[in-house]
Amino acid sequence: MNADDTERIEGNRPARDGGTQYGHGPKNHQALLGPILLGGLIAGTIDIGAAALINAVNPQVILKAIAGGILGKASFEQGIRAETLGLFLQWGMSLLIAAIFVIIASRVNILRRQWVAAGLAYGVGIFFVMNYVVVPLSAIGHAFHFTTARFMENLLAMLLFGLIIAFFARSAPQSARPLTAPIS
Repeated sequence: MNADDTERIEGNRPARDGGTQYGHGPKNHQALLGPILLGGLIAGTIDIGAAALINAVNPQVILKAIAGGILGKASFEQGIRAETLGLFLQWGMSLLIAAIFVIIASRVNILRRQWVAAGLAYGVGIFFVMNYVVVPLSAIGHAFHFTTARFMENLLAMLLFGLIIAFFARSAPQSARPLTAPIS
């Protein structure tokens, strides 16, 4: 048995793109990068604008509030440095959130086929994780106390965030290793 026979048996025959015929190669990973970057950066940027509208403040105040996750209340006393930190933190979190969804969606086809429902559900999850896990663990140190109206406005913003990410995840290539439940 030679190397070609072993690869055929294991199902990992080399493909023309340098990966395998089943989508494990470099081009498959590069194809995930587009939806992650577009979804993460667009959703993250729109989220800054949505937060500014909801709170009736300048986007710079929102960026300082984001930087407050690391700097605490001191972020509001700093200028462009805090705003820049806030922007990079927002984009970093947005890219991470997008990467999680895009990678899972590449393995769970229904998330790409039913992208609207999946995006809305993901938005709800993002809302609760950010507001009741991430923010309380940050230098801000407490969850926000929302009025019903503010709760709904912020939830709607996260629904939009999830929809944007799911929209771009539709184009993610299907992974060769789908996530499936084990059969008993």
